[in-house]
Amino acid sequence: MRLNVAGGVIAVLLLIVLVVGYSALFTVYQTRQAIVVRLGQPVRVVTEPGLNFKIPFIDNVIYIDKRILDLENAAQEVIASDQKRLVVDAFARYKIVDPLRFYQVVNNIERANTQLSTLMNSALRRVLGEVTLTNVVRDERAVLMARVREQLDREAQSFGVQVVDVRIRRADLPEQNSQAVYQRMQTERQREAAEFRAQGGQRAQEIRARADRDVTVLIADATSKAEQTRGEGDGTRNRIFAEAFGRDKEFFTFYRSMQAYEAGLKSGDTRMVLKPDTEFFRYFANPTGQAPAAAK
Repeated sequence: MRLNVAGGVIAVLLLIVLVVGYSALFTVYQTRQAIVVRLGQPVRVVTEPGLNFKIPFIDNVIYIDKRILDLENAAQEVIASDQKRLVVDAFARYKIVDPLRFYQVVNNIERANTQLSTLMNSALRRVLGEVTLTNVVRDERAVLMARVREQLDREAQSFGVQVVDVRIRRADLPEQNSQAVYQRMQTERQREAAEFRAQGGQRAQEIRARADRDVTVLIADATSKAEQTRGEGDGTRNRIFAEAFGRDKEFFTFYRSMQAYEAGLKSGDTRMVLKPDTEFFRYFANPTGQAPAAAK
């Protein structure tokens, strides 16, 4: 009976020792850092990964993320130095480098994000308010993001936070301004298109007029050359006819009569009312073209 009681007491003591021993150990992973809090007061900061010890039931361990954290900032309106309104959508990345100060000042990541968002909005207004719209959108965007990061990092050091990067995701005009700018750009493009069409039409008219003039000149030249060639041919023909007439008057007369017959006596539509002994038909009565002898 006494052995059973002693065994039970030993088992209970062993269980208590195991519970106490387990409560005295805690593990810090590579992605975390830990603060040991004793009765509400921080007593130790553990930044290296591994197995660590604490006083059981008195010390508590608060884990703080060691990785780079994201801060998503809501889009806000910023007025540039040229009085242009911009809708700026930016985000930041930061990490906790002083866990004790972080715990004492903001206590957790949600409150840290709230505080950093306020500081980031102020930094954006200060930096972007000193430059023009063109600088923000195109010319100096990288330089401006670096300036915002520097200012935000300087102010966030009081939280035990280091700002790694700040990026402007989007910087556009407000919706109503964007529509006005779009319509103005559309009107300008339409005006340019109409101007180009007018210039193209004028150019086309000039080309067409030049082509018509060239065609007229070419036709006139061709007609002149054709008339000249035809005149030369007629002259040559007449000269040949004259030479032929001078050599053989009877043959020339016969040839001219044959041409007259060919031109005047066409198949199917020739009507002539002439005397048979007329001069026109003299080669019909006599192949020599001489009038027949009168009967004695």
